[in-house]
Amino acid sequence: MFLVLWIHLVAAVIWVGGMLFLSIVLVPVFRGEGFSGERRILFQKVALRFRVVVWASIASILATGLFLMSMKVGSFLDPTTWPLMLKLKLLLVSTLFGLTALHDLWLGPRVGRLMREPVANLLPAEQRLISLSPWVARLGLGLALIILLLAVQVARS
Repeated sequence: MFLVLWIHLVAAVIWVGGMLFLSIVLVPVFRGEGFSGERRILFQKVALRFRVVVWASIASILATGLFLMSMKVGSFLDPTTWPLMLKLKLLLVSTLFGLTALHDLWLGPRVGRLMREPVANLLPAEQRLISLSPWVARLGLGLALIILLLAVQVARS
């Protein structure tokens, strides 16, 4: 049980820590001077590598989370017996997984292609999509931080 919980926490730390690193360190550095030519290529390479790490973390979180949940609830088939904080955490985790899939499989690649186009060639909807992309990532980070808060509450109950 201890090892499973440790793996679960390490996977969550890697995922959330990576999101914090990207938003607090990498993106602000790239916005500074000196990276204009390499910024897109480097960010794309970092994002693609992080995507692999994220999905490995998600797989670990799912596998270990199911085991940990089996220790907390009487039955997987009777959600009425699950603690409220666990239900809320699972709802937000599912939302975060969906948001991550949307970002990684559609929005990120689409915005990456659009960013290679001259701004004058972009439709207004495409420009809005580019503007929306960072907000999707911020929403994901916010959800992840709330999930960590709920995880502490679930662990304490």
